[in-house]
Amino acid sequence: MQTTNLKAKEVFKTLVFTENEIKFIESVFHEVIIGKGDLLIKPSDIVHSHYFISEGCLRTFYLDSDGKEHTIQFGIKNWWISDYTAFFTTKKAMMTVEAIEDSVLYRISKKDIELLCEKYPKVNRFYRIKLEYAYSEFQKRILAIISQTARKRYLRFINLYPEIEKHVKNYHIASYLGITTESLSRIRKELSERKIS
Repeated sequence: MQTTNLKAKEVFKTLVFTENEIKFIESVFHEVIIGKGDLLIKPSDIVHSHYFISEGCLRTFYLDSDGKEHTIQFGIKNWWISDYTAFFTTKKAMMTVEAIEDSVLYRISKKDIELLCEKYPKVNRFYRIKLEYAYSEFQKRILAIISQTARKRYLRFINLYPEIEKHVKNYHIASYLGITTESLSRIRKELSERKIS
């Protein structure tokens, strides 16, 4: 049984476990240490796991046929990250998952998630709620991209990720918002001037 520094309470914050449950849960999570700029997942990888972020910051992006990056998701402390299309469908990865900072992650396989959910109904419910929330947020993001101005998208972004700007580069944020870095700078300047006046 592999031991890690993971605390079950770190992942399943609202749940209460017995000592035996904790030991079992912690045995199926495996520590992954990844350096800034390293790739956790690359296009065409087979993705059997997803990752809980204990420390650090990562992003998921798609590289189009013109070589342009489109940031799909950021992952910060206490969030989960993977190429979820590949993870859930067993198709090859389309996305790249990159560490923006040195990061400590805990990997769990799809097989072990299913085992936890079957063994512990409270984990099953916790996991289902997390998935429902994630799906809802992705849908809101799609609606924002097709219906909101760049300024409104930026305001939604800083509300969703209040600490993220300390960790990521401007072009990552612009890529996530679907705008140019110049547009991002202009929006920030306008918002800053409104605060002053």
